[in-house]
Amino acid sequence: MKPFFSVITAVAGVAMLMVNSPAPAQTHRDAIHYHLLKKVTIGGEGGWDYLEADPQHRKLYIAHFTQVDVYDLDHDKIISHIPNTEGVHGIAIAEAARHGFISCGKSNSVLMFDLRSLDTLKRIPVGVHPDAIIYDLDTRHVFAMNAGSNSVTVIDAASGNVITTIALPGRPEFAASDDHGHIYVNLEDKSEVAKISSGGNYIDKVWPIAPGESPSAMAIDRGKDRLLIGCANKRMIVMDALDGHVITALPIGKGIDAAKFDPFTNLTFATCGDGTMTIINEINPDSFVVAQKLPTQRGARTVALDTHTNDVYTVTAQFGPAPAATAEQPHPRPTIIPGTFVLLKYGPPK
Repeated sequence: MKPFFSVITAVAGVAMLMVNSPAPAQTHRDAIHYHLLKKVTIGGEGGWDYLEADPQHRKLYIAHFTQVDVYDLDHDKIISHIPNTEGVHGIAIAEAARHGFISCGKSNSVLMFDLRSLDTLKRIPVGVHPDAIIYDLDTRHVFAMNAGSNSVTVIDAASGNVITTIALPGRPEFAASDDHGHIYVNLEDKSEVAKISSGGNYIDKVWPIAPGESPSAMAIDRGKDRLLIGCANKRMIVMDALDGHVITALPIGKGIDAAKFDPFTNLTFATCGDGTMTIINEINPDSFVVAQKLPTQRGARTVALDTHTNDVYTVTAQFGPAPAATAEQPHPRPTIIPGTFVLLKYGPPK
């Protein structure tokens, strides 16, 4: 992911299928109508990257500049911070081990912390510029995507020890686990997806994602073996995770960096930096439709999902002018106005 580091109406919905939902299924035309529930000012300085929800312990972890902000999902407030995570990108939750893992891009390391106390337990050297990081329930391993060295570092979630490093044929972006033997990794510079054996730690297949280009976001429907891949050319590619064939391509906004699939509602949330969230409804494994185009706020391009409430979260800030272009930074990003960092909470009518 390319974080905002340094000085950086709704439309009518369609029918929504509910699978194993805690609430009764809704089938009328207006069933999908997410809207802003709360806007919480977090403040501070600098940029941000991924969010990761821990619904069981009612926490939301927010990668924010040099720390991880810890947010209480029930009381809608920041309750703590995990410091010393310079160049922070992502957070992975390994519940069985009671450990969390944070990728720290500037120090080429992963920080392991205690999920209860939030204390730092260990700093683990990995590859160059670790970015996205995920947990695989099947192997109980953590996989860190090293964007600067085209590799994946595999870590034992209980001990924090490095198991191996997997070389990739391209630059990794986000990844997803099917939790029964495979990890899928976006290769952003190749417009491909690598399928990795999570038990054997080797590349099984590499598939093209055309008509998608430069994949960034990835969500997965584990029950139906479907990958939803958000791309820079404003397409969401739906791919069969078993054989790699592309099922469909759907329009989304510009500047996607994250997506989440809700297994209780069959909805996928694609957040984009142009200030839109596209909500995609899975009618069946081979039929997907855009159910809602929800306005958010410029820069809100990462997302987390609370599966207990079906609410989704994103973060952004207000921007000032971009600095002058230089040879090192020919396309500088706008500055981030200090104190304007906010969390946006969206959900269905309550």
